[in-house]
Amino acid sequence: MSERAAARTPRLDAVFSALSDPTRRDVVRALGTAPTSASELATRMPVSRQAIAKHLAALAAAGLVDSERDGRRVRYRLTPGAFGDAVDWMTEVGAAWDTRLAALRRHVT
Repeated sequence: MSERAAARTPRLDAVFSALSDPTRRDVVRALGTAPTSASELATRMPVSRQAIAKHLAALAAAGLVDSERDGRRVRYRLTPGAFGDAVDWMTEVGAAWDTRLAALRRHVT
């Protein structure tokens, strides 16, 4: 594992852990449309506002969500950095497997 990959590991672990929950993935999908408050999200999902707030906190701890106060309302939005790290990791893993499979294909044929 490269030094760069090792440095990213804790953040990646947090991202994949946060995204392992289906409700959190639903929250991410909803926030992909537009910044939204926890109350607005709760009206669209079969969980309470308090549960949404806990899911948002987990997403924020993983660096996937940020919040901004607008008067009395707090609006949440997606942050691209952690998603980019996850995509980079998946691309690296995919490329390594492509290389292995190509070598196997050459060996078999």
